[in-house]
Amino acid sequence: MKSRKTNNLLWIFFLLLVKFAFTQQQQQKPNVLWVLTDDQRYDAIRAFNKILDNREMSELGYVESPNVDKLTQMGTTFINTYCQATGCAPSRASMMTGRYPFRSGVYEFEYHNNQAEHSKPSLPEQMVDLGYETLHIGKLGFRLRTTKNGKFQSAEVFQKNIDFKQLRKDGLTDWGKDWFHELDGKKLDQPMKNLEFFVNPEGEFEYILSEEAEKEFPKYNGTALTTAKKYDLFRKYSKKNPKSNYEGMILAGVSSRKAGKTRDGYYASIFDDYLKNENAEFTVGSRSFKGVNTEKPLFCHIGFDFPHTPVLPPASFRDRFQKYTYKVPVFNKEELEKMPAQLKKQINNAYADDFTDEEKHKMIQDYYAFCAYGDALVGETTDAFIKYSEEKKQPWMIVYVCGDHGWKLNDHGSISKFSSWEIDSHNPIVVVSSDKKAFPAGKVVRDFTEFVDIAPTILAASGADLDNQKFNYLDGLDMAKVASEDISARDYIVGESHAVTGPRAFIRTKDYVFSMQTRPNKKRGENMDWALHSSYSDLDPALYDMKNDPKEVNNLAFDKGYSKIAQTMKEKLINIVLGDNRVEVKWGKRGDGTEVFRSNFAPGAHDYKLKL
Repeated sequence: MKSRKTNNLLWIFFLLLVKFAFTQQQQQKPNVLWVLTDDQRYDAIRAFNKILDNREMSELGYVESPNVDKLTQMGTTFINTYCQATGCAPSRASMMTGRYPFRSGVYEFEYHNNQAEHSKPSLPEQMVDLGYETLHIGKLGFRLRTTKNGKFQSAEVFQKNIDFKQLRKDGLTDWGKDWFHELDGKKLDQPMKNLEFFVNPEGEFEYILSEEAEKEFPKYNGTALTTAKKYDLFRKYSKKNPKSNYEGMILAGVSSRKAGKTRDGYYASIFDDYLKNENAEFTVGSRSFKGVNTEKPLFCHIGFDFPHTPVLPPASFRDRFQKYTYKVPVFNKEELEKMPAQLKKQINNAYADDFTDEEKHKMIQDYYAFCAYGDALVGETTDAFIKYSEEKKQPWMIVYVCGDHGWKLNDHGSISKFSSWEIDSHNPIVVVSSDKKAFPAGKVVRDFTEFVDIAPTILAASGADLDNQKFNYLDGLDMAKVASEDISARDYIVGESHAVTGPRAFIRTKDYVFSMQTRPNKKRGENMDWALHSSYSDLDPALYDMKNDPKEVNNLAFDKGYSKIAQTMKEKLINIVLGDNRVEVKWGKRGDGTEVFRSNFAPGAHDYKLKL
């Protein structure tokens, strides 16, 4: 009997020892915080301006970014990082998958699925396999779907998902837009689609009904006008869509709530609650979540909404920025004469030069005030993360990405994104790590890096063997090896996006950027060789000389003095995006299609080498 008891005790001790050893092994992996902002221009960050242009402020005027500036001092800045697509969904897909759009088949805002034959696990799913607890807070923008329990639905790629959709329903925001099936207790015959609302300091919803809906609900008559005045709203308008208090992107205004109680403010405070409630339940609006699992390394993605529209900085930030005068980008309509038709389409879609000078100035002023507020929230989240990791004596890593793409503020006469121009595609990354050997403090890397590098960088730091065949689908590089120069510098970066402009790809070197139409239309799998047989002019090309024309105003695609450069870049781009294992998928409206089409007439063309 005594022997059996002793054996049981030994067995329990052995199990505890194994658990302890496993926990210790897991805790040697760094906690990882990935912070991503939305529609943020790189010139909103003083440190980036200093590195790129030898001045702290934006060319347009005053900016404020003490917290990201501090990250650049603590870690390594990859100053020449470019996104793969200048639209939210395809750009985020490239980060989440580590694949170019022409390899994943995600080119715009289409729903897609993980059941197509070329599909691979996303970054957070791979992190789970590496032993991580995964958490998402805020905006994700990854439109992946799957079949679960016989139902086709959104794929939950994070173990814990505190997404913005339910937060806005719970009133944990300052502004929101949603479908409403009832109003004031009255069930609606048809839902009100994309109904905007503000949440005031008392937590009450202030709805902005359409003119038709105001007639049905007289108590809301005039609320659109009242709200516009109350929050000093400036909405996008055009000749086709004149000024309205009912619709249009909100390009300027003041938040209905104080700093910390906006939607982005709640993301930061929820993350803080998550870290403080170790292994315990905590409440977020109508939902409950379990706090951080201290027995596993943490991988967290925080998707901030700022400075995406609606641009609504809290009064405490907005008021401070009212004293600054900004230089509005000047647009010369002669630029349109040489501008490619596809880029002209984007300009016309979001034309801003008809705004009054006062409106343009207000738009710029509030944009940078919003960025400054966001910077404060980035500081809160990164400080809390470092504090938690160091208290636990765990290694850690922060990946800060300045925007999923950029944003125009009357640059080229437009707002919005969706172009291959520098202001829409240049998005520096800062990596800060407790491992200063991998990511030295204060180091600036000027070699090209791309958004597809984010996944392999995080995976490698988290213990993944990227040489293993299971990771051979990754298109990006480990940025630690780029920083250490163990990898040769890229000569170019590439990308492709289909939203707004239609199918268009770009290739950028340090001196030139070339872009062109890649497909005759958006019909997947049809005429994939169109560009090979089309005339040069049909490709709607653009070539800009970045040394002599950094604003990318003078299209040189048809200039005889640049014909050799244009032709070389065109051929390289076609071979890469159309000929080196291109994938197109008929996803269908619901995203449930799985028919894959491939084009591979130039395998190996994407070798990072291009001599001009």
